[in-house]
Amino acid sequence: MSALEGTTGRRRIYLMRHGHVDYGSREVVKSQDPTIARLTPLGKEQAKAAAAAFAHVPLDIAICSGLRRTRETAEIVLSQHVAPPVLEDEPGLTELHSGKFIPFATREELSAYLTFTFEQAGKEGATFFEGGELFAGAYARAVASIEALLHRPSWSSALVVAHEGINRLLLGWMCGAGPSASLPFEQDLACVNVLDFDLVPEEGDNPVSRIERRIIKATNVTPYGWLKAGMHQTSFEAIFTAPELEDEVEG
Repeated sequence: MSALEGTTGRRRIYLMRHGHVDYGSREVVKSQDPTIARLTPLGKEQAKAAAAAFAHVPLDIAICSGLRRTRETAEIVLSQHVAPPVLEDEPGLTELHSGKFIPFATREELSAYLTFTFEQAGKEGATFFEGGELFAGAYARAVASIEALLHRPSWSSALVVAHEGINRLLLGWMCGAGPSASLPFEQDLACVNVLDFDLVPEEGDNPVSRIERRIIKATNVTPYGWLKAGMHQTSFEAIFTAPELEDEVEG
């Protein structure tokens, strides 16, 4: 099993959130499909800042959820590497499904509702919006995706670009508290979480290693603003209230 330099069985995942998108753009509202949202110019600049930070970081594997906004972010980050790994799609890391497009009166109202929704994430039967995906189900598929990645051979460092909700759930898993811990883990746009895993081989003929220890090395690091100066909104508020491109390019 490959491991980080200076360790015997440690692997690292750089878990990112995608850059800024506009869920209130004409393109998204007309289609009533938030999955088609693309990076705005601001989102691309945020991803470029991350790319500069990653320029000399070795990466053996690169994964995104497959949605446009994560793929665009990952491609920008990998563009600074001379020989980047092939970017893979992992559907298990797509954002929680809301069930249907919900036309809130204001962006402020939507951000407030999201905060309330994640406050309920640890409760039995809690869903992401009314009629949406069960938090428990999203938690299970996201954790399964990361565990499958950790069991793959011959790598030590991986880039994974996913979504705010999924990242929050994964950080809840990392700290051992589950979905109920998802709200405090802020995930600003294009942020980076550094997650280490100590793996030990199972005894006998089982080729799969066991996760012995989960380590949160860093969380919600934003290369475009290391100390969060001027970033006074929560990540929910920032994505829905930023005065960004009402005239989003269509097509």
